[in-house]
Amino acid sequence: MTAHSGAENDDDARPGRSEAEPGRQSEAGPGRQREAGPGRQSEAGPGRGPFHERSIELTDPRAMRAYAHPVRMALIGLLRTQGPLTATQAAEQLGESSGTCSFHLRQLAKYGFCEEAGGGRGREKPWRATAMFTTWNFTPGDSELSAAERHLDASVLERYRTRIGQWLETRADEPPEWQRATGFGDLSLPLTAAELEQLRDDVQALLRPYLGRVTGEDEAPEGARRVELIQFAFPAPDAP
Repeated sequence: MTAHSGAENDDDARPGRSEAEPGRQSEAGPGRQREAGPGRQSEAGPGRGPFHERSIELTDPRAMRAYAHPVRMALIGLLRTQGPLTATQAAEQLGESSGTCSFHLRQLAKYGFCEEAGGGRGREKPWRATAMFTTWNFTPGDSELSAAERHLDASVLERYRTRIGQWLETRADEPPEWQRATGFGDLSLPLTAAELEQLRDDVQALLRPYLGRVTGEDEAPEGARRVELIQFAFPAPDAP
């Protein structure tokens, strides 16, 4: 499974929703997703991580294809970290036209990713995200669904590449304490599938104390910035 939030990394924004849950795709935003429709709200339950409690689960290839668009991912990220926002406000931040943002917001609402927040008319009506995370699973038995999942995975991966590239270009301008704290790396471990799943759960447990800052239930301390944690865990290809 995959994880991503789409949140725009604006340090002046209020503490935002988390991008990712290990093993699942993730998006962020206030409110709850309706039960019916292409996107289904995930409820907490046995074996579910802390991010499932406010997530929309994609089970329809149409919803996956609708979401796999860079402008729409950026819009959802803004709504989850800075919403509610109007199409005009979102357009100013994304460098898009208000008409473009208005169109994409309506398409996102069609599949349950966002909804009208009340008040305003036309492009001045505010929109809010319906869930804090978006999740989906790999479904090899359904060819249409699998194709939509692969397309969405590729779109999210490209967004990761873009965000990481932006950081690499500007990290030299960061204060020394942030240069020391940030970084990346990789490690190849011999693990069973059960051990990998347990490791994923352990990582979630480490993140759990900070989740209140993501949901807005807790205040982040002074000097806190939104940090993007991007996680991949997969069996290494066999050596040639």
